[in-house]
Amino acid sequence: MAIERRKDNKNRVLKEGEYQRSNGTFEYKWRDKRGKRHSIYAKTLDELREKEIDVLRDALDGIRADKNDLTINDLYFRWVQLKKGLKANTFHNYQYMYKQFVEPDFGEMHIVDLKRSDVRAFYNHLADAQHLKANTIDSIHTVLHQVLELGVEDEYLRYNPSDNALKELKKAHNHDTEKRRALTVPEQNLFEDFLSQEGQYHRWYPIFTVMLWTGMRVGEITGLRWEDIDLEEGTISVNHTLVYFDRGGSDRCGFAVNTPKTKAGERTIPMLPKVKEAFIMEKEYQEEVGLSCKAVVDGYTDFIFINRFGDTQHQGTLNKALRRIIRDCNYEVLDNGEKDAVTLPRFSNHSLRHTFTTRMCEAGVNIKAMQDILGHADAETTLQIYADATKELKRAELISFEDYFNALKEAQEG
Repeated sequence: MAIERRKDNKNRVLKEGEYQRSNGTFEYKWRDKRGKRHSIYAKTLDELREKEIDVLRDALDGIRADKNDLTINDLYFRWVQLKKGLKANTFHNYQYMYKQFVEPDFGEMHIVDLKRSDVRAFYNHLADAQHLKANTIDSIHTVLHQVLELGVEDEYLRYNPSDNALKELKKAHNHDTEKRRALTVPEQNLFEDFLSQEGQYHRWYPIFTVMLWTGMRVGEITGLRWEDIDLEEGTISVNHTLVYFDRGGSDRCGFAVNTPKTKAGERTIPMLPKVKEAFIMEKEYQEEVGLSCKAVVDGYTDFIFINRFGDTQHQGTLNKALRRIIRDCNYEVLDNGEKDAVTLPRFSNHSLRHTFTTRMCEAGVNIKAMQDILGHADAETTLQIYADATKELKRAELISFEDYFNALKEAQEG
């Protein structure tokens, strides 16, 4: 006996799972692979069947059917619960960036509607309307990409719509991050000579000398304790880093101590004589003025480089000091009236690490030794810096080579 199929009010045969409702609209019901019931609705049968094709495509691709009401913020809250293995300050910074820039507006978007062009438009809005710098958008992208990647892993999304969005933004806005330039030898000499003079900036000589001649990261240097250095053996033990971050809540900002992100970050650095001298100078100064460390961060204390209140040094304070040093050093050079005199470019704490690396390249230090001293986990990072530094060195050598022959030619013609 033939089974009579359901029909709509226009006598059209309805497929399995299709229903016409009392108000004339249509409904399609099905169960997903987890056995959960779902329904979709449409005003017309043709519209319903177009939606059924999307349902079938999702099922074949393994996309979950309960995605319709899920927002980006819903994925974010799930990501917060599941994310493990991040340093506390890194995780807090990720949360701050998301809550500040994504959650209020873009985060309310349903993932079922999310397309690559939406992410691109969001990043353009951050750059054009909110005037955020590329580095800030980079930080926002880092957390958003991870949140959306969770949507792919949990089968809500076929692909991550934020893939390549940051790269496209930088190309479109010409926001490729400018590579930090190392100080030239004359610039470095000028910087060191200026700090070595007696005066208001001489106080900064020890910390910037250590930074310049060890290649240590600023957080590694501000976190150094007296017990981490051995003046007799001439070694520095790098086993933690001092970080400053937004904690959230009433006590919003503070310091924390982190262990290195990778095993390569934990290392022992030989002290150059100039570095040893700088540590001794710092110790003698503190004893002379009766200055001692009062800061305790996550159980760590007795920090070497402290401010006049006995608290740890802050990266922002050091960069501000550098700006004043650069300004007054250049005024002094200009006041001397020497033609074509070397002046200091604008640079930051990290530029001193890059300068140290460049000096090692110029001296022909073995790349593996450079990697160990700098604490690079990936040799590619060291090789990239090496390639950049040697490229500049080769250019300078060729200019000298040309000058030599030009001088030789002039001598012969004379």
